[in-house]
Amino acid sequence: MIGIEFIRNNADLVRRSAEKRGDCVPVDQILNLDERRRSGIVKADKLRAQRNEVSRQIGNTKDHSKTLIDEMKRVGTEIKSLESKLSEIEEDLHSLLLSIPNIPDNDVPIGKDDSDNIIVRTSKDLPTFGFEPRPHWEIGENLNIIDFKRGAKISGSRFYILKGKGAQLQRSLIQWMINLHTSEHGYTELYLPNLVTRSTATGSGQLPKFADTMYHDQEDDLWMIPTAEMPIANLYSNEIIDRDFIPMDYVAHTPCFRREKASAGRETRGIKRGHQFEKVEMFKIVEPEKSPEALSKLVADAEAVCSLLGIPHRVKLQCTGDLSSTSVKTYDVELWAPGSNDWLEVSSCSNCTDFQARRANIRYRPDTDSKPQFPHTLNGSGLGIPRTLIAILENGQQLDGSVVIPEVLHKYTGFDQIN
Repeated sequence: MIGIEFIRNNADLVRRSAEKRGDCVPVDQILNLDERRRSGIVKADKLRAQRNEVSRQIGNTKDHSKTLIDEMKRVGTEIKSLESKLSEIEEDLHSLLLSIPNIPDNDVPIGKDDSDNIIVRTSKDLPTFGFEPRPHWEIGENLNIIDFKRGAKISGSRFYILKGKGAQLQRSLIQWMINLHTSEHGYTELYLPNLVTRSTATGSGQLPKFADTMYHDQEDDLWMIPTAEMPIANLYSNEIIDRDFIPMDYVAHTPCFRREKASAGRETRGIKRGHQFEKVEMFKIVEPEKSPEALSKLVADAEAVCSLLGIPHRVKLQCTGDLSSTSVKTYDVELWAPGSNDWLEVSSCSNCTDFQARRANIRYRPDTDSKPQFPHTLNGSGLGIPRTLIAILENGQQLDGSVVIPEVLHKYTGFDQIN
């Protein structure tokens, strides 16, 4: 969320920034509501002062005339009516403020969609094969480690089952990633609920904008998480964090649930896009001046996973049109998948500045006697599991149909090859 004071003082900047994203935001409506709210507050304060004066007059004199009593009732009724109107205005204003996206950094390229993202670097040359590399859905079915038909039978389209060494490989990959981030990168592991409240989903930025892509239990008004970012972003909602605890670096593995709505075709074939998948998520809470440095560290930690797996990867800077509403700057980390002939995004590392902290009301004191401030939050996958599995299967495939597993996973899998 962007503060109303900022919008009031930078209305044109907010409009231009939204336009760069391809959005149209109700800045004029927000400013009008803000003016009505402020004038209403002033009027209510004057009425309360008037009521207090009448009350004082009644208390200091023996004159309990009907005129003074009627005046007291009239002012009280007017105050109650005005407070009701103010409550409606503040609710409408808050709802509109939730629709305003964050302000992109100045060095974020202007663009319409992901086709305008900029390649920052590529790690290594792409591998060559002495045969036509196969896509992961063929590899998985041939090795009997992915079952698409039975996944669809029990749950519908875009669900699948991992079997035998396929399931072992996923479990091993998750454990290795968590151990890497905790032992080498300095993160603290969390175990998190997979269902969250409406206020939690709103605080992280998923609601109200992405309600139609989330699974929702209406009876208890709980939402299935599309990413561990959602609960982690609200760990300290409505709290003032002790300065000694910042920075905070968290990592968590969770299942993720999303109502994927992409059209059918090669883009959605296999396990690239599913309604349920596993992900390892990194999350940082830092002082505002440290967030650019923290973003670089986040990207480096995601890249380290790719490098240790020995799979070619590249980093792209998202353009304004591809940027999420919470982020001011995002780098995508992509793995090469030769069988699919595609670069697969396995991590989006984002600096959300104080956007989520404002929504969730997370604050900290820079010093003991200083006024509470909003910290900055950052998030990035470390990594998304299905697409990493795709890259492992397609890069490790052999002419005889077997798959060689990256060496760093051997002690976790207990095998070095799937055949």
